[in-house]
Amino acid sequence: MRLLITRRLPDAALAAADARFDVTLRDRTDPLSPDELRRALTDFDLVLPTLGDRFSAAVFADVPAPRARLLANFGVGINHIDVAAARAAGVAVTNTPGAVTEATADIALTLILMTARRAGEGERMLRAGGWTGWHPTQLLGLHLGGKTVGIIGMGRIGKAIARRCVLGLGMAAVFFNRSPVADDPGVPARQVALAEALAADVVVLAVPATPETRHLIDAAALARMKPEAILVNIARGDIVDEAALVAALSEGRIAGAGLDVYEEEPKVNPALLTMQNVTLLPHLGTAALEVRTAMGLMAVGNLVAFAEDRPLPNAVN
Repeated sequence: MRLLITRRLPDAALAAADARFDVTLRDRTDPLSPDELRRALTDFDLVLPTLGDRFSAAVFADVPAPRARLLANFGVGINHIDVAAARAAGVAVTNTPGAVTEATADIALTLILMTARRAGEGERMLRAGGWTGWHPTQLLGLHLGGKTVGIIGMGRIGKAIARRCVLGLGMAAVFFNRSPVADDPGVPARQVALAEALAADVVVLAVPATPETRHLIDAAALARMKPEAILVNIARGDIVDEAALVAALSEGRIAGAGLDVYEEEPKVNPALLTMQNVTLLPHLGTAALEVRTAMGLMAVGNLVAFAEDRPLPNAVN
């Protein structure tokens, strides 16, 4: 079976794919172009895409009878794939949950600490030669012990964030989830309405990107946050209305933000780049070799299951 891998993966994942499939590796870092998206569906039996490879409804409309039967996405988020259009075209979609949980929660904790304690601002000042020495009122930030974290989305990653905040930082945890959460997160955490979660001292977004969650955090949601609170997003960029976020930050209606993802990634709102109270990371959520290797091997496992006519371990549609 012919397999297209749209970006270079860690060596172990590529070796596992090569051992089982006729692999074409697109050894570039940019997403597939519209023409490449169509050729991926017409020229290959299987495709291993990733973030930015936009298999939209329009792409499937251009290829009404695709040769490809599976998009084995490298990553958990699948907002770049129109899952309904894929299903209608007879194309299965899988993703790689589980492998990303702990690493993504680590980045959430990094952003919480950096933003609350103004670490990015301090490093920029130091590198620019602006530090003149310690004094009692310099770069006073938010002490996290005893504060409340509000987690929006209590799946695997949300639970891992709660454990870090409660056990590591001594915070209390509340969370909003669209459905009741039966699994014990391992620490005390209370399910509340969205409004109460947004009223926490630190609000962390860990919801999946779906049409329903686009701009979940809009001007109205930001208005429910405290003026001294910070917002952290490690989910997907379009969950936040960035224009509304810029307005809330610039007007002092919230104290800060820590972002690993962006609404029009890789473009970043120019206003965010100028704000000292914002921590910006280049989508580092899963950027550790062992994590990316595990993701690649999980994606290949989905491909192998499909080739062997077994149930897909991580089916999305």
